[in-house]
Amino acid sequence: MEVINAIGRRKNAVARIYLSEGTGKITINKKDLTEFFPSAILQYVVKQPLQLMEVEGTYDIKATLNGGGFTGQSQALRLAIARALVKINADDKKKLKDAGFLTRDSRAVERKKPGQPKARRRFQFSKR
Repeated sequence: MEVINAIGRRKNAVARIYLSEGTGKITINKKDLTEFFPSAILQYVVKQPLQLMEVEGTYDIKATLNGGGFTGQSQALRLAIARALVKINADDKKKLKDAGFLTRDSRAVERKKPGQPKARRRFQFSKR
């Protein structure tokens, strides 16, 4: 099997992954998964598509993450892994889509508008 690459995005985070057959080692920015994401919740989020398809421990994943925060990066990585699994086996698409792992979460921070203190907050109205 050749190396399969995929990309995932969430907010400002971008994840590029290279998936190949191996022993289940996940390397992010030349660090181990547990070192890069110390939180068990974020590690779980990253492994969700692999656990759903029951292929945890079958593929080695090398990823580069840029931008965003921890949560956005972990969700971007989850999307990239799900997309790579679909490239390997197209039959997995329905199961991954039903779980919501193939949907790009388009929510992002709304921009601040001029004449306002925040995106939606207005300055206090004064009658007098």
